[in-house]
Amino acid sequence: MQRNKTLIIAGCLSFIASLLHIACIFGGPEWYLFFGAGERMAQLAAVEDPYPTIVTLIIASILAGWGLYALSGAGLIFKLPLLKTCLVLITAIYLIRGIAGLFAPFVTSDPVVHQNSVTFWVVSSIICCIYGMYYLFGTKQVWRSV
Repeated sequence: MQRNKTLIIAGCLSFIASLLHIACIFGGPEWYLFFGAGERMAQLAAVEDPYPTIVTLIIASILAGWGLYALSGAGLIFKLPLLKTCLVLITAIYLIRGIAGLFAPFVTSDPVVHQNSVTFWVVSSIICCIYGMYYLFGTKQVWRSV
C-alpha cells in the first residue's frame, strides 16, 4: 500500500501547530501576543493565571489528535476509529475557520473578533486554508483507496 504523502504533510502541519501552541505556554505573554491570542490571554499569562495554559493545552491536544488522524489516514500508524468521518470533520473545521476568518474582521464589530488584529485574522486564516486543503486532498485519496 502506497503512503498518502498529502496526509503525511497535513499531519506534520497539525503537529507543528500543536507544538507552537505549547511553545506559547513557555514563551509567556509575549508569545501569546505574537501568535494572536489577544491582550486578555497575555495579561492572564503574565500574572500566571492557569486559564491560558489550560486553554492552550486543550487546543494543542486537539491539534495533535488531528495530526494522529492524518497519519492514520496516511497509513503510517494503525487505523483510528471513525477515520474517514474524523478526517472529513477536521478538513471542514480547518476550511471553515480559514474562510470565515478572512471575512470576520470586516463584517462584524464583535469585540471577541477585534481583540486580534486584521493581520492576525488574514495570516492565520490563510494558514488554516492551506492546512484544510492538505486534509481535503489527502482525505479524497483515502476515500478512493478503500
